[in-house]
Amino acid sequence: MALPAAAAEKSILVVGDSLSAAYGIPRQRGWVALLEERLKRERLDYIVVNASISGETSGGARPRLKPLLERHRPAIVVLELGGNDGLRGHPLAQIRANLAAMLRESREAGARVVLVGMRMPPNYGEDYTRGFDSIFPDLAKAQRAALVPFLLEDFADKPDFFQPDRIHPTEAAQPLMLERVWRGLKPLLK
Repeated sequence: MALPAAAAEKSILVVGDSLSAAYGIPRQRGWVALLEERLKRERLDYIVVNASISGETSGGARPRLKPLLERHRPAIVVLELGGNDGLRGHPLAQIRANLAAMLRESREAGARVVLVGMRMPPNYGEDYTRGFDSIFPDLAKAQRAALVPFLLEDFADKPDFFQPDRIHPTEAAQPLMLERVWRGLKPLLK
């Protein structure tokens, strides 16, 4: 269903993977739903469209982005992608190219962009890990996007904040994730 133009001008589109799709917890307790609650509480007139899909990669999301931009005409796009690419060992150049294209496409559609960074565990090797970690700050700088350096900052090494799979954050971690995103998002809210 298309949104009325007035509402669409004040929307935030979140395109992400399982970390934004609230994998393993009630969707209404995920950080994206908490963002919507916070916007209402702070009387900021935005709606949130969560187009996140568990298991999504940058290559999977890239062709989905244009129709989402056309349908929702967001003021802000939050891109939380790349983690699954990295975990699957996708080539760094491919990840970078997909994210760069999505940043450009979002800006060309008139949206401000928040790029949410991820990191790889060290068992992927120093070169891959370091190269992956640099994708997000490099792209944010080159594309003039707001950057959330690492979505799991300050709790990535705390097992109590993760489901038994040790990959997906628990409900208790969602407010922490929201705070990370909020730091990058708040300056863009008008």
